[in-house]
Amino acid sequence: MRLAIVADIHGNYRALQAVLADIAPLGVDRIISLGDNIGYGPEPEEVVQALLAHQVVSVMGNHELGLVSQGYFNRLHAVARDSLVLTRNLLSSGSLAWLARLPAEFVCCGARFVHGCPPQSITVYLLNPTDNRLRRLFASYPEVICFVGHTHDFGFFEQDGPGLNRRELAVERLPLVPHRRYILQSGSVGQPRDSLNWHAKYMLWDRQARTIEVRAVAYDVQASIRLLGERHFPAVNARRLFW
Repeated sequence: MRLAIVADIHGNYRALQAVLADIAPLGVDRIISLGDNIGYGPEPEEVVQALLAHQVVSVMGNHELGLVSQGYFNRLHAVARDSLVLTRNLLSSGSLAWLARLPAEFVCCGARFVHGCPPQSITVYLLNPTDNRLRRLFASYPEVICFVGHTHDFGFFEQDGPGLNRRELAVERLPLVPHRRYILQSGSVGQPRDSLNWHAKYMLWDRQARTIEVRAVAYDVQASIRLLGERHFPAVNARRLFW
């Protein structure tokens, strides 16, 4: 079985289109989204409809949470709040209802999928964790692998018995060693903040081959940037797309 793991699409439909086209010939059995399907980007409705059309399973991200929780919305920074106000006006009632029903976690195929941090946090970032924190996180859930998003970056954390390993990721394929456990940060489709390039990023997990692959896909980023301006999203949202 092959699974494609996408994260942090953030309303960037042009990036999602390119990723879905890249996934199409790969023999993927299921696509799973780690949330933040909307927010920051100019085409949230198109993103949601594409996810539904491709039967994508998604968990809730903090930007979805901002749509359904006024208290959490008030805690977001001004750019995120302004973007969500615009986003809400671009979403149909059906799409809003789908986003509001997303769960905090999803478990299948011996893996856990959450937006922020295991075992099921929607809002907590996994940034430069200490070894002690990693041990606590690995102890908080039973699955072999946990995929997380939220940082818009990649991360590779491996538990080998009492030992811990971590490494930076490039556009590459890596083996997953039997009897070891992993926390994998899956990059971002719609607004990458990694040090690789501006391309849309996602992960491909081949369960039979026991590999994880980082994939990067070019797309018409200028079209997304133009549409952000036309729909009056904060200028910083466009600057984050191309560097």
